[in-house]
Amino acid sequence: MAYPPGSAWAAASLKDRYSCEFGSPKYLALCSLGGVLSCGLTHLAIVPLDLVKCRMQVDPVKYPGLLSGFGVTLHEEGAAGLVRGWAPTLLGYSMQGLFKFGLYELFKLRYAELLGAEAAYEWRTTLYLAASASAEFFADMALAPMEAVKVRVQTQPGFAGTLREAAPKMLAEEGPRAFYKGVGPLWLRQIPYTMMKFACFERTVEALYKYVVPKPRSQCSKAEQLGVTFVAGYVAGVFCAVVSHPADSVVSVLNKQKGSSAQAVLQQLGPLGVWKGLGPRILMIGTLTALQWFIYDAVKVYFRLPRPPPAEMPESLRKKLGLSRDD
Repeated sequence: MAYPPGSAWAAASLKDRYSCEFGSPKYLALCSLGGVLSCGLTHLAIVPLDLVKCRMQVDPVKYPGLLSGFGVTLHEEGAAGLVRGWAPTLLGYSMQGLFKFGLYELFKLRYAELLGAEAAYEWRTTLYLAASASAEFFADMALAPMEAVKVRVQTQPGFAGTLREAAPKMLAEEGPRAFYKGVGPLWLRQIPYTMMKFACFERTVEALYKYVVPKPRSQCSKAEQLGVTFVAGYVAGVFCAVVSHPADSVVSVLNKQKGSSAQAVLQQLGPLGVWKGLGPRILMIGTLTALQWFIYDAVKVYFRLPRPPPAEMPESLRKKLGLSRDD
């Protein structure tokens, strides 16, 4: 759970020689840096898989499957073709990560303060959902321009091969709208994805320490804690992929076709077409999400940031319910 600055836990964090107080500006800034690294580096690493996935969505006849998609791309463009769009991917998702993780920490803290300790615990899943949705709303506006460039470079043959070529050309042909026409579908894709990513992760971590890990987190080594983080991240990633895939298909086609609309793309794809490429996306997003959480948590460890334990029932609520510490 979130512990407000000045609380007993925050004071203990300083006493235990953490680098900053929980919830302080320095804490939030370093969390934002962790988001930049976790999202930017992981999306950069899976550019080949993402490229083939996008091409399967926009041209399923030419790219009917994952392996055949890699084969066609290698045959026509060589190994360099598999990393097309790496620059807008790195820039776009780094900016998205900055807002996604930094604002999530901020909104989670502020919403918990508004609710109070007892309500924040009882409604913690709703709190995670609300904080992550709020953060992703702003994160997608930071991502949208580079996502549009990335998809155009990866899926429209002959248009442009690099960010430097594509961005000016898109601006000249369609104006600023070219970079933001996909923000609506991005919200439809990314907000449910991020709500699942954060809420599922938080509750999975809680469940792992409660039912699977044979000792409290305080007794686990940093390596063991990061292992739990990775497993919980992968579980969250699988659910994320399924929830967000239809909107992801719309975004891929929308950004490829000049002058198209989300409604027209939905009619074009049909109820089955929006699920094309789900297998590669589960593989991609599961691995991606697990690595993002691992990197994010590793950044917290490296900078000695406070890392509150999984949510625990406040003592005041425990007394109201007549529960002992063992219940």
